[in-house]
Amino acid sequence: MAGPAPGWRLRPLAALALVLALAPGLPAAQAGQAPRPAERGPPVRLFTEEELARYSGEEEDQPIYLAVKGVVFDVTSGKEFYGRGAPYNALTGKDSTRGVAKMSLDPADLTHDTTGLTAKELESLDDVFTRVYKAKYPIVGYTARRILNEDGSPNLDFKPEDQPHFDIKDEF
Repeated sequence: MAGPAPGWRLRPLAALALVLALAPGLPAAQAGQAPRPAERGPPVRLFTEEELARYSGEEEDQPIYLAVKGVVFDVTSGKEFYGRGAPYNALTGKDSTRGVAKMSLDPADLTHDTTGLTAKELESLDDVFTRVYKAKYPIVGYTARRILNEDGSPNLDFKPEDQPHFDIKDEF
């Protein structure tokens, strides 16, 4: 009975190393080099509903913005998902928190209002907010009506540092 070929244990590791070396978008760090700091995006600003609506992906030369939990993200790099005619274009140019929580593109759900969402929907919202939007897209501002009171009503005195689930150093 023949045993495994010499080096058979190294093949999966070599394949992984090759994938990591060739994968686009992954930082290429060389031994002894410190990672480069993240590039600064546009300044963080406050958006009214009217201002945010200007960034819906309808105009080719404009960036594409959407808000989740009152945080405005630049999703232009995901134009194939969020641009004009793309599957998630309905989410852009507004705070679509409820739609993200419910995984819904129904126009009635494309709002900031979280009133009546289930615990599971709120958990899903937090997960998508952190693992998709905060992880992939630059934050460019906040909506004028940041909705983080427990009852879902607008918190007109909101300050980012008041919210334990936001890390202000990551947002500015």
